[in-house]
Amino acid sequence: MELDRRSCLATLGMGALSTVAPRDSEAAPPTCPAGKEPLLLSDFRPRSMLHAKQTRVATPRFPVIDVHTHFTFAKGGRKGALSEDAVSVNMTAKDAVAVMDRAGVRSAVNLTGGFGKGLEETIAAFDKAHPGRFYTCTEPMWGAFQDPRYPQLQADAIEKAARGGAVGLKVLKTLGLYLRENGREGPLVKVDDRRFDPMWETCAALRLPVYIHVSDPEAFFLPIDCTNERWDELGHHPDWSFHGRDFPSHQELMAARDRVLARHPKTLFVGLHVGHDAENLPFVSESLDRFPNLTVELGARVGELGRQPRASRKFFETYQDRIFFGTDAVPPPEGESTPQQVFKPELYEIYYRFLETEDEYFDYAPAPVPPQGRWRIYGISLPDGILKKVYHENAERLLGLQK
Repeated sequence: MELDRRSCLATLGMGALSTVAPRDSEAAPPTCPAGKEPLLLSDFRPRSMLHAKQTRVATPRFPVIDVHTHFTFAKGGRKGALSEDAVSVNMTAKDAVAVMDRAGVRSAVNLTGGFGKGLEETIAAFDKAHPGRFYTCTEPMWGAFQDPRYPQLQADAIEKAARGGAVGLKVLKTLGLYLRENGREGPLVKVDDRRFDPMWETCAALRLPVYIHVSDPEAFFLPIDCTNERWDELGHHPDWSFHGRDFPSHQELMAARDRVLARHPKTLFVGLHVGHDAENLPFVSESLDRFPNLTVELGARVGELGRQPRASRKFFETYQDRIFFGTDAVPPPEGESTPQQVFKPELYEIYYRFLETEDEYFDYAPAPVPPQGRWRIYGISLPDGILKKVYHENAERLLGLQK
């Protein structure tokens, strides 16, 4: 009988297979075994002998608007689909501004601002306290989904959120992978369920962009075995595996998303994480060609883009007006568990280096071990005209900030 890998990994932390070490950048280096003693994969930290150019880009060439950050979250709604009318604050606005100033980030879009009273508190603490530095989005009221009036209640909530200052709607992968007919029980609710049509149409009427994330890297939907390139990452986060059980496939999720895009042509969608398929740029390109109402951002996918630099450079050149700068940044301490998105100046430096230089074979995250997969990345050295668009001009148009 086949073992339940998700349960096994969660219990054993990969057990005898690897003994996974913490991703703490402050952790002491491992003691290397001598001679022919076995070497754990978690202790394998090779030092590159490549004599390659090393360019530090502490600040961007042009001002940056990060359209994908998480300074707050609606309580209870990230995986359980029972969100509350309250938010948890990951970092104060004052502390966030200090990091932004060091990193050359002019403004940040806080995607997960909650709804109702929680949203009001978030906008007051961030947007109104620091005008021009923060722009906050609202989130769906997943906890009200079982109410027969939900479609209209959700539409009304979005209208209220827009009046209160929300600049968009953030849809987490709660939709498609966590939300079930009875909250946490019953069949999964499909991404293209028509009960959400009033939500999408309200966003269109109010000209609110929808920041959508309905699928994850393709490897998350495959068995966790010796052929899975994200074996390390899934060992640290076994709950990120969507292989088996009643989860839809990556392809089924993308097809459902595409049906939503086709059914709501007047709604502008920002496909987060390079349209949820950064490892398949031909597919993302096809999606952008098919759907004029689709745009993309970069959050937590510089590791994917950077290992295919020639294809990525061509992608940026072709879709330069439809790509936004984003990092998916989460402040410490929570962000430390996912170094590829930890809200620190060191993270932004990697993005700037990737976009601005021709450096080769460098880390895509500020961590001693590559957190998403054991590879390194290459810069694509975008010309100034494209850099300006990606860094801030496209976002200014998205947020209505153009003069």
